[in-house]
Amino acid sequence: MDIVARDKFLTLWKKYFNNAELPITFYYTDQDNTAKPDKPEVLPRCIIAALASVRAGQTLYIDSEAVKCFGGRRYLGFSKEIKPDFDYFLSCGIPRKTRGERYVKTPEMVRQITKNTPAFTAPGKFAVFKRWDKLETEDTPEVVIFFAIPDVLSGLFTLARFDETDRGAVQTPFGSGCASIIQYPYLEQTSEHPKAIIGMFDPSARPFVPKDVLTLAAPIKKFIKMVDNMEESFLITDSWQKIQRRIK
Repeated sequence: MDIVARDKFLTLWKKYFNNAELPITFYYTDQDNTAKPDKPEVLPRCIIAALASVRAGQTLYIDSEAVKCFGGRRYLGFSKEIKPDFDYFLSCGIPRKTRGERYVKTPEMVRQITKNTPAFTAPGKFAVFKRWDKLETEDTPEVVIFFAIPDVLSGLFTLARFDETDRGAVQTPFGSGCASIIQYPYLEQTSEHPKAIIGMFDPSARPFVPKDVLTLAAPIKKFIKMVDNMEESFLITDSWQKIQRRIK
C-alpha cells in the first residue's frame, strides 16, 4: 500500500466527513506473516458479524475452514458449493425439511438468479480484512468498504459517479450482505469502468449492523479515483457543508 495515498485519504476524509466511520479494506494473500487465521470456533457464523471487530480496528485473517456459512464461503471465492435446497431456502422452503427465507417468490426464480450470478475462485489462501488507517506498506487492498449512515452514503454515492456519464455507475444488485461487499465489488476490478456497489439490504445480515447503516464498496482503482476527485467535487460547495455539519 502506498502510505502517502493512505494518509491523503485520511486527511481528506476528516476534512469533508468529520469523524464518520473509516472504511475497511479487503484483499487476498498466501502470506500469513502478521497473524494466525481466525478459526471457526472464535468467529461468528455470519461474515458481517465477524467484521464488527475489523470496523473497530482489528485485522481479520480467514481461510476457507474459518467460514461456517455456505454463502460466506461461496461469496469469498473459497467454494462454489451451494447450500443444499438453496432454491427452496431462499424462497418458499420445504415443509418439515428446509426453512424458507422468502426473499424470492419461487424456487425456479432462485435457480435462474443463481445461474446468472457470477462466481470466482479466491486467488489466495487467506482473505484479509483491515481498516484503512491500519494499512501498512505490505498490504495490497483490492476492495474498500464503507459502513455508512445516509448522509455519508449520499456523499459517497455522488462522489462515485462524479466522473461518470453512466447513470448506473453505482449499483444495488440483489445478493447477501457478504456478496454486496466482497463478491460484486471484487469482480468489478476487471471492468473498464468499475462500479461502486451499495448493499447490506439482506434481512439476514441487517441484525449485525446498526439500523441506520448501509454499505458502499468499490474496487481499489475506483476508490483511488474517488479520492483524487474529492477536492474538485461537490464536497467543496456550500450544499455539502450543510450536510457535513450533521455528520458527527
